Amino acid sequence: MRAPIGNFESAAPAGAAGHFTGPAADAVRAWKGEVPADQLLYVDTDPDKADTAVFVEHYGEDLTDTSANCVVVAAKRGGERTLAACVVLSTTRVDVNGAVRRRLQARKASFAPMDTAVEETGMEYGGITPIGLPEGWPVLIDAAVTELPWTLIGSGRRRGKLIVPGKALAGLPGAVVLEDLGV
Repeated sequence: MRAPIGNFESAAPAGAAGHFTGPAADAVRAWKGEVPADQLLYVDTDPDKADTAVFVEHYGEDLTDTSANCVVVAAKRGGERTLAACVVLSTTRVDVNGAVRRRLQARKASFAPMDTAVEETGMEYGGITPIGLPEGWPVLIDAAVTELPWTLIGSGRRRGKLIVPGKALAGLPGAVVLEDLGV
C-alpha cells in the first residue's frame, strides 16, 4: 500500500504491522475510535534520519506541513505534578507557559526531563506519540493537527512512524483540542 503522504517504500495498517510493538502498538490493536483502525498506517523509517530536516529531505517535502510532534510536559500546582502530552504541528512549538499552564491549571509547566518522558510513557525518546499513553493523561492537541486529512506522528519507537487522519487524534482518551496550543 502507498502512504497518503511522504515518500515511503510502503505503508501498512498499523494493527497488522508485525514489527510495530510497544504501548502505541497495543493501543492501535485495541482501537475503538471513530476513525476505522485500518486508516491508522505504519511506515518503516530509518532512525538515523530522525532529525526533522534530514527526515523531510529523505521522506518528502510534503511532510513539513503534515508532521506533528508529541512532547511530554510536567505541570506543578500545590506540590502535585501532572504529566501531559502536547501535540502540535512540527512547524510550531508548544505554548507551555501560556496555553498548557492555563489548561492544566498549573502554577508552573515545563517540558518533562527526557528520562521521565521515556520511563512514564514506555516509549523511546524521539518517537513518543499520543497513541498509547498511560491512562488518565491529558492529551492536549492543537486544532491545526486535527484538521489535517493525514498527519505523520511518532510510533513509540525511533524506527517507524504512524500516518493517521488528524481527526483520529481528537478521539483519543483524555484528548482536548485547543486553538492556541501551537505558536
